[in-house]
Formats: sequence, C-alpha cells, structure tokens
Amino acid sequence: MLMIERVLGSRLEPSLHERIHRLEHHGTVDVVTVSAMDMSRRRLRLLSAKGEDIAIALPRDQKLFDGAVLLIDDERAIVVRAEVERWLSFQPRSIAEGVELGYHAGNLHWRVRFAGERLLVALEGPIETYYARLDALPGVSSIPRLVVTGEMAA
Repeated sequence: MLMIERVLGSRLEPSLHERIHRLEHHGTVDVVTVSAMDMSRRRLRLLSAKGEDIAIALPRDQKLFDGAVLLIDDERAIVVRAEVERWLSFQPRSIAEGVELGYHAGNLHWRVRFAGERLLVALEGPIETYYARLDALPGVSSIPRLVVTGEMAA
C-alpha cells in the first residue's frame, strides 16, 4: 500500500506539467478517480487505474482536487481525477410542484443545485433508490425527470 500524506501541487503548475507530460509519453502516469463525495475527505483509501492500493491522509490545510499530484518522481506520477457527477434533473410544471419537490428534497437531505427553473439532485447512490423515494410521494412522482452529467447540469 502506498501512503500519501500531502498534495504536491497541481498538474497545471509549469514545474509539474512538464514532468507529467514526459511521463505520459512513457505511459507511467497513474490516475486515482475520486468521487465528488470523497473529494472533501482528508483520509481515504482508493485503488488507482493501474491497480495500486493508495491510502491518503492529508493535513487539515490541504484538500484533494481535480489534477492534484499525489506522487511524482523520475519513473512515475499519480494524479487525482474528479469523477463526473451525475444529477437527476426535475422540471416542475407549476410553482406548487416545485415547492413540494423542494420540500421533499430538503427532508431527504439530498444535495441540490438550481439551473433556471430546474431542480438538480446529486446522484450519490443507485438511481433506483431515488426513484423509489420519489414514487412514494404522490405529488412528486409525476414530475418530469432526466439524468444529466456534471457538464450538462450547469
């Protein structure tokens, strides 16, 4: 198991970017994909794309971010990649539907975002769980919904 105790910087920093670029040409840059939920954690254990077991224990003054360099030397690098978030998008047909949906989303402690008149709910588990919860709510079960990715959700 590889223990990481600090973020070395961003892959975009000129000093790191050149080194990572060279290592990419040799196929020796490994990626650790981190979910949006785990991005704020300071301690976690993950498996890299190449199968390396990685334990991360960061100090309080550091956070993970997309492009964070966890390890770099002459032979390899390990870089964080943020997982693309998926959102369940709702388009209420009336103010009453929107208020009811917002009420239930709050009671269920769902992480939400707003995009114009749409309510977006972050999918942090199987979508069937969300549908089951919604289908049990008579006023909300018929609101049109669509799954979108992070880029489309904005």
